[in-house]
Amino acid sequence: MSQTNDVNTKPSLVHKEWTEGPIVKNLLMLAWPMIVMEATYMVSQLLDMVWVGKAGTASIAGLGIANLVLMIVSTVDMGIISGSRAMIARFIGEKDYEGARRVAGQTYIMAVGWGLLVTIFGTIFAGNIIGLFGVESAVAEEAVKFARIFFAGWIALEILIMSLYTMQSSGDSFRPMVIEIGMRVVHLILCPLLVLGLWIFPEMGISGAALTNVVCQALGAVAAIWLFFSGHTRIKLSLRDFRFVPSLAWRMLKIGLPSLVSMLQANVSMFVLTWIVIPFGTEALAVYSIVGNIQGFVTTPNMGLGGAVSVLVGQNLGAKKPDRAVKSTLYGAGILQAFLITCGIIILIWAENIVGLFNSDPALIAVGAPFLRIATLGYLFIGINAALSNCIAGAGDTMPNMLINIGVTWLAQIPLAYLLSNYTSLSFEGVRWAIGIAIAVGFIAYLIYFRTGRWKHKKI
Repeated sequence: MSQTNDVNTKPSLVHKEWTEGPIVKNLLMLAWPMIVMEATYMVSQLLDMVWVGKAGTASIAGLGIANLVLMIVSTVDMGIISGSRAMIARFIGEKDYEGARRVAGQTYIMAVGWGLLVTIFGTIFAGNIIGLFGVESAVAEEAVKFARIFFAGWIALEILIMSLYTMQSSGDSFRPMVIEIGMRVVHLILCPLLVLGLWIFPEMGISGAALTNVVCQALGAVAAIWLFFSGHTRIKLSLRDFRFVPSLAWRMLKIGLPSLVSMLQANVSMFVLTWIVIPFGTEALAVYSIVGNIQGFVTTPNMGLGGAVSVLVGQNLGAKKPDRAVKSTLYGAGILQAFLITCGIIILIWAENIVGLFNSDPALIAVGAPFLRIATLGYLFIGINAALSNCIAGAGDTMPNMLINIGVTWLAQIPLAYLLSNYTSLSFEGVRWAIGIAIAVGFIAYLIYFRTGRWKHKKI
């Protein structure tokens, strides 16, 4: 099959050769649409919390619990994405466009299968899952409302996620950004209408926030599928690419399984951290949720620039240019750290104002501001961690990431969180101190492995 049939070869930013030219320019050109995409998503999540917060502290806490459950369930996606991203980037670097298309087809098949299972079991057992947290009945009721509706639209979410990451892995980060922006414009308009019952819409509260997400994800999935089949992105798919190939699917899973385990244990650790926070009351749980969302927004460039690092490493290794892979990683780490340190300074100065955006309760702000300031400890290292871990994963060498994450989480973060919050005067702030210390330990581990250079020789 000819290259022209496998990949759209029109000269544009979307189809640029990322293994040639200035490295910093390539990194920024590939990363900025990813950063905008992730930032747009995080803004929508923050606005969800702002609108839901109008219903009270229990609704904020319930949204935090529901999102934690959804994160744990979505762990499987990371296994699929990691294997798919590494293989597609490597194939594109090798100019094997047919291989890239076949991997994309396997990605969709596995994602839709998983999405169907989540839809069925999630909608049926949402109440049982939320009940595991042992939160107050008002909080549990709100969490179940959000989770059940979100689970009902999970297949569309799977199609959307896999489409966006497949495009990015091929070197097309612009189209995913356009899709995400379009979705979130709809989200921005629809969410307050459904949550607060404005204009002709019913007042649905937290259920309205969930329904908004489902509607936007379905619209995004339809747009992404159209782009792939119409040839408006780097890889043009056809129905023949959706034939299940067990050997290829297994190669993807072997690469992605360590990432799946790594993400699963990270999400389970968040589950455990939430359990540690729950005894301190609904106010503490609400603060924990708010600060988590703020950090998710601040660290959005980690996902964008980290994703760019991953793609550039994979494509440069495929093109037999390991030195460019190293430089892409180091430049990415430097840019991220400069941004995060700047954000940390802003948070240290205006923590009260930032927390107040979500809830104006003086008692909540008094508890939340110190908790948010403590979070800035991790900003000293988390950008470097993102660049190094994405470099290693982009090379297809996912086992070291898994081992580092498991060790840091269960030997440092969880024990420290329990001890500092229960046996020192730090109270529930000890949880945030533990997270920051664990990030610092992870920095040391990632740096040591990165410098060994073993990831450069990983065969996929």
